[in-house]
Amino acid sequence: MGLEALRHGLTAAIDVDHDEWPDIVAAYGRCYYQQPHDQVMTQLGRHLAVLQHQIAVDQGERRPLLLKAAGQLSVIIALGLVASGQAIAARRWWHTARRVADESGDPDAQIMVRAWDVVNGSYDGRPAVQVVAVSDEVLPLLDGRASAATCGLLAGRAQALSLAGRHAEAVATVQHLARMAEQLPATVVDDVESLWGWPEHRLRHTESWVYTHAADYRRAGEAQDRALALYPASQIRLRTQVELHRAAALIRTGHVPANLLDRLPTSQHNELVRSVARQVVVAVPDSERRQSSYRELLERVRS
Repeated sequence: MGLEALRHGLTAAIDVDHDEWPDIVAAYGRCYYQQPHDQVMTQLGRHLAVLQHQIAVDQGERRPLLLKAAGQLSVIIALGLVASGQAIAARRWWHTARRVADESGDPDAQIMVRAWDVVNGSYDGRPAVQVVAVSDEVLPLLDGRASAATCGLLAGRAQALSLAGRHAEAVATVQHLARMAEQLPATVVDDVESLWGWPEHRLRHTESWVYTHAADYRRAGEAQDRALALYPASQIRLRTQVELHRAAALIRTGHVPANLLDRLPTSQHNELVRSVARQVVVAVPDSERRQSSYRELLERVRS
């Protein structure tokens, strides 16, 4: 942390008006999928310590930009805590991220923070009705403008509606999302390796989730095929989640597939993957629970 603070001090000594935080935020958006979470969290803690000091002493025109950066970086902290199963700590960071984003006055940052909170509400153990209620609170902030933040909010809302059993609303929401995604600028759609982009595979992932839960297996299969074709190699965990959606559909039509978790390196297992795997376990009918494949999957999910 001392070295990072020193580096920022040297940069400011050269050009006091230079703001490198957008570049730092963008870099973390890329490394989120490319580096182990423990490394990302360690590096991020150092940067946030420096940023905290800058926010405390800067009451000028740069302060809103610093607060926006803090809100975005707080999202990554919260995401990492959810992925590692630390839901209680993650809730505190989501709260902090919202407060910081609100203080920045940036509407896109306010929506983006809440959008990722809603998306992760389908994995962190909260009741689906609570997650839907959070999305209800955010909807008035949307102005119809397509952005990564607004698409993320609709995607998370669609998933939460599915878990709440409100399938017609979930399908309507994902169809609204598809129309909005068509309006995204190319710079957002083409940003496939970053947390801050909103590429096509996120739409297809959401469609896979919603249509699987709604028992529309034809549309679910089409979305799964498209998502798996689009995912970059760096996002192996998300590929596995889509394959687990497919497994849930197969189970509901009378087939218990092989344990897909065995294809994913243990180092890539996290609470998000296990959450989706638990949905597969729940989908297995009682008549199939004597099969060895079911027992193996149940053992892996519990471990």
